[in-house]
This record gives sequence, structure tokens and C-alpha cells, in this order.
Amino acid sequence: MAKKEFTIDDIVEKLSVLISPLTPEQQERLLKSIKVQYLTKNEVVYREGDTPTDMLCLISGKLKIYKEGVSGRSQLIRALKPVSFTGHRAYFANELYLTACTALEESAIIRIPLNILVEIIQQNAALGWFFIKELSTRLGSANERTVNLTQKHVRGRLAETLLFLRDIYGLEADGCTLSIYLSREDMAGMSNMTTSNAIRTLSAFAQEKLIAIDGRKIKLIEMKALERISQFG
Repeated sequence: MAKKEFTIDDIVEKLSVLISPLTPEQQERLLKSIKVQYLTKNEVVYREGDTPTDMLCLISGKLKIYKEGVSGRSQLIRALKPVSFTGHRAYFANELYLTACTALEESAIIRIPLNILVEIIQQNAALGWFFIKELSTRLGSANERTVNLTQKHVRGRLAETLLFLRDIYGLEADGCTLSIYLSREDMAGMSNMTTSNAIRTLSAFAQEKLIAIDGRKIKLIEMKALERISQFG
């Protein structure tokens, strides 16, 4: 399948939530400054310790945000789907990147220079409110998930992760296969458990016919049961 080339009209549509509060002059300045980057699977977007220069808008594919932990083990923080913004928190906090970002599959991102974005924010309070809401919502979700993943038992944590992936990334045409394929290490990282525990718990769910596993594909068979396990786990 040929790679989709995004036109300026496509870009305006993808960035509509960002540019709609702007004046025509601000929209023109922003659109002139951006560029589209096409990524191959596993291509690195940025690394821990890099200096942030651009906000990234994912317009196709999926990105993985992760952090290198002890003994080189990477911890998946979150996976992004279109249309999502990332890369700006570190800049706003005057920090280097604390995480890394890699493409999970062939993807396309829009790069928006953060210095120009900040200039426009200083001129346009509505755009500032957009980022306050976006970062506040993300912080609230992260806090809630942190509490759940530290208080629930292993089965409850993994069930919650499966349902979280369903709610964020959706299901394939069959209505039950997750539309994102993660490694067991990434699944474990999202569930705050070791890889061996994740593998054992996934196998247990499969034996109980709650899910079906085909490589990295996971089919959710008994969603109500998984919801109960997540709730009372």
C-alpha cells in the first residue's frame, strides 16, 4: 500500500482543535512553520536527555512513550493514537526530555516549533487554555491509573490494562481483537508487573477463555468478566 501523503488541507483538519482559536494571521504563521515527518516502524522520534524543540502531533499510526529503567529495562508510559499531541511538556517545564518516543508502526507526525507556539500562546489566551486543559486531563488520568496499578492485584492490573487498550485504541473489525499489538514487556510495563507475571496472567486468562492469544494479537472474549476482574482486582 502506498504511503499516504498529507496535504495542507489534511493538516488543517488534523490540527483543527489547535488552530481554531487562532486569528487568521496566527494560523498562517503556525502553518508556515510546521513540517510533516513520516516514520518507519521502530524509528526513534526523540530520546531521553534530548532538548525539546518541537511539539509533535500524531496524525497516523501509533507512537510509544517510554522510559529506560533499571538494568536497561524500558517502562512503557503510554502509547499514542491519532490525533494526539506530545513533546511539549518538557519544553514548558524548561527540562530535557525525561522519556523517549518511538514509532510502534509506520506513522506520520506534524512537527510544530515550540518557540513559535509559545509566541502565539502569549498573544492568544484561548490557546493557553487549550494546553492547560490538555495537560490537566492527562495528569488526572495518570494519577488515577497510578493508584489503580499500585492497589490492585496482578489479575486486576492486567485486566485493567486490556480494557484501557480497548477504550483508547479500539477493536478490529471482528469487534473483539485489540487494534494495538504490544510486546509482553510493554504489556507488563503498563500493568506495573514483571514480564514473567504478565505472561503467566495472560496465559491464565486464555485458559479461562477470557481472552484468546495469537502472537501479539489479543482477542477479548469475555469483556464483562474482565471488567469485573478489573473492578474488584
